[in-house]
Amino acid sequence: MFDAIAPRYDLLNHLLSGGIDRYWRTRAIHALSLSGRERILDVCTGTADLAIAASTASPGAAHVIGIDFSSAMLAVARMKMQARRLQGVMSLARGDAMGMPLVNESVHGVTIAFGIRNVERAEAACAEIYRVLRPGGRLVVLEFTIPRRPVWRSIYLAYFRHVLPRIGRIVSRHRAAYRYLPASVSTFASPDEFVTLLRKCGFADVRAVLLTLGVVCLYTARRQ
Repeated sequence: MFDAIAPRYDLLNHLLSGGIDRYWRTRAIHALSLSGRERILDVCTGTADLAIAASTASPGAAHVIGIDFSSAMLAVARMKMQARRLQGVMSLARGDAMGMPLVNESVHGVTIAFGIRNVERAEAACAEIYRVLRPGGRLVVLEFTIPRRPVWRSIYLAYFRHVLPRIGRIVSRHRAAYRYLPASVSTFASPDEFVTLLRKCGFADVRAVLLTLGVVCLYTARRQ
């Protein structure tokens, strides 16, 4: 499914979010508190928008590694990386979030944007992230969630369940992909549940901040 939608993935992200996805990524990179010396891992990197943002921030990371299981997504990411001449500060690899090809305590920070809910076992992925982070290293996660305010929740769910899948189907030309999105969000952990999961995996200073009237949650944590 992700291979099939890769060519139009960026267009749909911007279109379906009304361009607010750029703001969400900016908030995520800001939460890393980069100094320009860090080695950052972007898990479920997709077409590498967040990895590119970490590389081009001011200051940006010294090196960013993007990992994804979709070869078609990585092909798009590679073209974007080359177009921006970021080969010296970025690298891409195909890999599984539940078993990443990195040694223990090898990165200063980890990001994952709208990908943790797609992992078969989120707890296994979080344990892997903890393993590859250096002590004191930061984790930043962006993920969709369901708004809590009743009126806004109703409006959002109507758009999410009925309008978004139709636009997604027309633009991506894939019948199932954008029906999967609302279904996966609805079944993923609530912010409170995901905070509990991160703490269970050993993370400290875990925080959850709702963005854009509660449609997205920005999670931050630190390896002790």
